[in-house]
Amino acid sequence: MKPGTLYIVATPIGNLEDITLRALRVLKEVSLIAAEDTRRTQKLLAHYGIHTPLTSYHAHNQWEKAEVLLHRLHAGEAVALVSDAGTPAISDPGVHLIRRCYEAGIRVVPVPGPSAVMAAISVAGLRAEQFRFEGFLPSRRSARLQRIRALAEEEAAVVLFEAPHRIAALLRDLHEVLGDRQVVLLRELTKLFEERIAGALPEVLKRAEAAPLKGEMTLIIEGTPRGADRPKAMDPQRMLKEARRLEAEGISRKEALAQVARQYGFSRRVLYQMALAQPGGKGRRGTA
Repeated sequence: MKPGTLYIVATPIGNLEDITLRALRVLKEVSLIAAEDTRRTQKLLAHYGIHTPLTSYHAHNQWEKAEVLLHRLHAGEAVALVSDAGTPAISDPGVHLIRRCYEAGIRVVPVPGPSAVMAAISVAGLRAEQFRFEGFLPSRRSARLQRIRALAEEEAAVVLFEAPHRIAALLRDLHEVLGDRQVVLLRELTKLFEERIAGALPEVLKRAEAAPLKGEMTLIIEGTPRGADRPKAMDPQRMLKEARRLEAEGISRKEALAQVARQYGFSRRVLYQMALAQPGGKGRRGTA
């Protein structure tokens, strides 16, 4: 154990057996463990008979506590940083402490291990050679929709975290913007009630609305088709022009817009709103 070093230690995301031998050794040998939730970390330590002192380090005290930890590191103590679950500094406040350590010339050492992102991707069954991790989207709906629209043409798979009480609202917004895109919802990974819910967004949304889902949520959204597999550039005016052509062939406006939306992996509802916004678009057949 090297003195004056901050160890970034990955801990289980659910099953307490998912921890490395090195992580257990580090947690035993450091002078102090900085934990996002000391109660959760205490359960892990008790399971393995580790008696290292704990201190809290979370979003509400990160600024002042970082300075306290820096003082102890400068004094030669080794400190471990752990999050509630998985790898620290991913969707938690660990980044601030790590930056302060680098600024102060303190060594930072990763102790890799469990990650909800990688665990989810490994069992998703979606194309994810490339992926984009977005973490939690904004809780305010307008900001969330804006972020989803920005991700609509992302070719890589997109990985999100979400709280159980907001998962249905997130799926509704995704469906509104992305249409029938394929997704995989994974909850309670590595735990007793682990579940994988996969399918087009409307199907997964229906499942989420049928009964409240509980537990930690990771959602993987299939990327938009790439290269030769991609239909055409997602140009709104081009989509509306194609819908008008279908209407001229005798197809109803509703079905024409639905067909074009499916072709582009776009939301029929959003495309319909765009059609209504066109000059003379409201209530006139063939003018969408």
